[in-house]
Amino acid sequence: MTNPIKNRKSLFLKKEKVQSKIKIPDIFLALLSGVLTALAFPKFQFPFLAWISLLPLLLVIVNKNAKHSFLLGLLAGISFYLILIYWIPSVPSHYGNLSWGLSLLIYLLFVLYLALFWAFFSLVTALINQRFPKIVFAVIPFLWVSFEYLLAHLLTGFPWGLLGNTQFKNIYFIQLASLVGVYGLSFVMVFFQSMFVYSFKQKKVLPFLTTLLIVGLIHGGGNLWLKKSSPSSESFTASVIQGNVSSDIYWHKIPETKKKKLFSRHLILNHKAQQNGAQLIIWPEFSVPLCFSCSYGLYLEFKEKLFQFVEKTGCTLLLGTNEINSTSGEPRYFNTALCLHPDLTMSQYHKMHLVPFGEYTPLKKIFSFIQEFTHAIGEITPGKKHILHQFQEFKFGSPICYEIIFPDLVRKFAQKGAQFLVTITNDGWYGKSSAPYQHFSIAVLRAVENRRYILRAATTGISGIIDPYGRILTRSHLLTPAVLTHKITPVETQTFYTRHGNLLPLVSLTLGGLFFILSMVRRKK
Repeated sequence: MTNPIKNRKSLFLKKEKVQSKIKIPDIFLALLSGVLTALAFPKFQFPFLAWISLLPLLLVIVNKNAKHSFLLGLLAGISFYLILIYWIPSVPSHYGNLSWGLSLLIYLLFVLYLALFWAFFSLVTALINQRFPKIVFAVIPFLWVSFEYLLAHLLTGFPWGLLGNTQFKNIYFIQLASLVGVYGLSFVMVFFQSMFVYSFKQKKVLPFLTTLLIVGLIHGGGNLWLKKSSPSSESFTASVIQGNVSSDIYWHKIPETKKKKLFSRHLILNHKAQQNGAQLIIWPEFSVPLCFSCSYGLYLEFKEKLFQFVEKTGCTLLLGTNEINSTSGEPRYFNTALCLHPDLTMSQYHKMHLVPFGEYTPLKKIFSFIQEFTHAIGEITPGKKHILHQFQEFKFGSPICYEIIFPDLVRKFAQKGAQFLVTITNDGWYGKSSAPYQHFSIAVLRAVENRRYILRAATTGISGIIDPYGRILTRSHLLTPAVLTHKITPVETQTFYTRHGNLLPLVSLTLGGLFFILSMVRRKK
């Protein structure tokens, strides 16, 4: 016969253990998780850390109540983002004329906001653990993916630090992204760590060994996938141009002679690309002041010279321009990827996902004061459609700069028929910091998700050409002029991820939400 007093005492001790106070080692482990995760991203470049970086946090929060787990998760998130996006304060300070104090305050508030996603992940994990301790470790990967997906969509979204992005050089593993996207990579990595903690807590080796086998099979499958890949005979030669134009330039302040010199530099690089056999040439975003809807001054002169180039050489140009539309009365400005053909016909894609406080001011009544401090905000109008360009008989999409970090936005170009992708960007704002390296690495995942070549032209770097399996065929260095040329093979078939999108995050949100509700209902009872 069981002893009820003994059982009650055991239950009391268990409850006390779960609700124990936060101690110094707990804080250290939470901060360690954030630091290790940040070090897995470029340019620190220790990607293997992402496979173990969440272990300290998971070990801590499964022994805490919801409140303490939230605080520990918040600390982990703060340490993660403080390191990951350390380059943010220099942008409004250097280019926006803000004081260092105000720039630092904006940075810290942004870090605190982003850290809330780690905090709520930890809180929900703790709540589910208290009510469903036997299955919480199977639910944890779904919770992590749910919060990554929310991070990509709430308040315009900022999916910059997704865990799966760390593995862009793990060529075998990332092949899984063609099925489940970058979120699937995050899922597997968190599942691996969650099962380790489960095995450690339960003193059972089999669950972790089984997980290890699954991870090994995913890598093996990726290896087989790479061996099956074969180039098509339908290919062409393309070049990306990196003019190395400083972001310190204020176009309305510099003399016309300097503008002409910059334009001539790009034309020289154009001729070099054409001599290398390029039929399609890509210019970066904001490398030269171009406006094809402006028929005056240097705009007209530059436009005419580009007309002459494509007519004479038969090349097609993809250019970063600023276009104006005044049909509705007030002029509207668009950040544009413009494709110019040898017959002088053009197609235009207008950037849809603009950078908050960089290209427009959200909630103007609240944040209107910021416009007084920064020249970067120009109230650009967002585009509304995924417009495809034509090169010969092939179609391609051209997400601009910041847009490449959004998996679903890029996926829709391929879904609409793009057979390869071009992205133009200006990362000159960030100098030699980690930002250009992080931005470039994200493009690798977009290539694999959609099995499309990606041509990336950056104003000051990093430019590059990536194949449909995430292999970096060629890339440039920062702050140097460059011409990168390679054979491109258009692809018509669509991946499972391209066709069906973010099924895993939606399943994760449903499952995570269900367990959260059940845990709250049982808590109330």
